[in-house]
Amino acid sequence: MSKATVSYVCNECGGHTLKWQGQCPACGAWNTLETAAPRAAKRSGYAGEIKGLKLAELRQSEEERIPTGIAELDRVLGGGLVSGSVVLIGGDPGIGKSTLLLQAAGGQPADRPVLYVTGEESLQQIAMRARRLEVDTVNLSVLAETCVEHVVQAVSETPVACLVIDSIQTMYSEDVASAPGSVTQLRESAAQLVRLAKSTGTTVLLVGHVTKEGVIAGPRVLEHMVDAVLYFESESDSRFRILRAVKNRFGAANELGIFAMTETGMREVRNPSAIFLSQHPDPVAGSVVTVSREGSRPLLIEVQALADQSGGSLPRRLALGMDPNRLSMLLATLNRHANVSAYDHDIFINVVGGVRISETSADLAALVAIVSSLRDRPVQDGTVVFGEVGLAGEIRPVAFGEERLREAVKRGFKHAIVPRANLPKKAFKSIQLTGVDYLRGALEALGL
Repeated sequence: MSKATVSYVCNECGGHTLKWQGQCPACGAWNTLETAAPRAAKRSGYAGEIKGLKLAELRQSEEERIPTGIAELDRVLGGGLVSGSVVLIGGDPGIGKSTLLLQAAGGQPADRPVLYVTGEESLQQIAMRARRLEVDTVNLSVLAETCVEHVVQAVSETPVACLVIDSIQTMYSEDVASAPGSVTQLRESAAQLVRLAKSTGTTVLLVGHVTKEGVIAGPRVLEHMVDAVLYFESESDSRFRILRAVKNRFGAANELGIFAMTETGMREVRNPSAIFLSQHPDPVAGSVVTVSREGSRPLLIEVQALADQSGGSLPRRLALGMDPNRLSMLLATLNRHANVSAYDHDIFINVVGGVRISETSADLAALVAIVSSLRDRPVQDGTVVFGEVGLAGEIRPVAFGEERLREAVKRGFKHAIVPRANLPKKAFKSIQLTGVDYLRGALEALGL
């Protein structure tokens, strides 16, 4: 009889090796190799015939969107849920993942029964939360189960339109010998749930735990298997929650939804620009408002800068909400092309509200805020600034400039400093537009 081959799998990256060693040869992590569980020889496939179909013969029809009853969640999803899709929602503990999904489950239409599977809480706890959130539970069933095969069997016996798994890290498969939460268990459990969604048209919503680095716990392949990945973001002392889509096969990636955590659950924020703007009775130095585009909508965001005399030989450069490396590059451009030196000052940048700006439209606003703080000259109240700054000191246009201006007009701003290429062909009546080509010109237009 041949000897069974034993292999090992890394619980960090999922890499396989035939020999145990202290360090994973794939990702370099230490003490992460564990015995790989034997896999069953027979696996059920995805739904559909085992033959190729001509793409031109397939009937083209737009996917029907099922509303969740929460407008901000529907926005992030691209218009609502899609039958047969798998959505993974991650975030820090206590940020509101289970609360939001329970509210979304209760908001499903009457002809869409929902099964809420919990592996972390008792059924009594779910019932107490549902009563506190005032969730409509007529169409909602709950199940306390951690075996993925039992969940699949329950759905096959009593079909449902939506399945919520809280959480995927607690699920395990009987075909895998490793402990729940391991790489192999996560991959196998997610694969069975994806097969269930595609074969029956059931919408599957998964709750995912995150690591201390802020990414979904488990192998990266888990995010590749699902159709959409949503992340919750929040400051530790803020009641506001930002839900961001980092992957979406049925909508725009990087779409943003704003929520407020209240005693009765998650409440959508109708005017998200208001939470990113501080209320100053008088203009203050180092504060500039910019328009950032997050997903499919523009948001007014306040960028604050503080320039303080450095007491050491190496000045500090700290940016919260922006790329610190880009800040260093912008400071060099400011020194070279605007003759404003900050080599002997500590520079601190903060984006109000805890949002992170990943686009380059906030370059000009950050530099204007720094110069305003250095010279202790506030920018005139009611002014909005946006534009990308190049290494030659030029102000480059940004995408969707006219939409950004409309948002500024809607919020009552009276003056805008924008790249000249972003000036609209038809002037806006309620706002004064100043187009600039270079950084020095922008500072002169603001009186700095």
